Amino acid sequence: MFYRSKTLKDVFNLVPGKRRFGSYRFLPIFFCIGGVMEWIMINVRIGRETFYDVYRRKRAEREYQQKIVDGQIVLDQPAAK
Repeated sequence: MFYRSKTLKDVFNLVPGKRRFGSYRFLPIFFCIGGVMEWIMINVRIGRETFYDVYRRKRAEREYQQKIVDGQIVLDQPAAK
């Protein structure tokens, strides 16, 4: 069912600690990848915004809409001319 690549197996065997840690020897690699992704999401700007700028804005918009639905904020009706 699954095709096993000899090249891929050889690359995996290059990572040390197979006998002691087994498949857990890859955890530090994935931990570092996660840290790099988090750093990119915080510090790298695409256009004028980072990921967290967009997240905070969307969360504030959702909270504002929920307050309108709950009746905590009443929108003024424009005066008829």
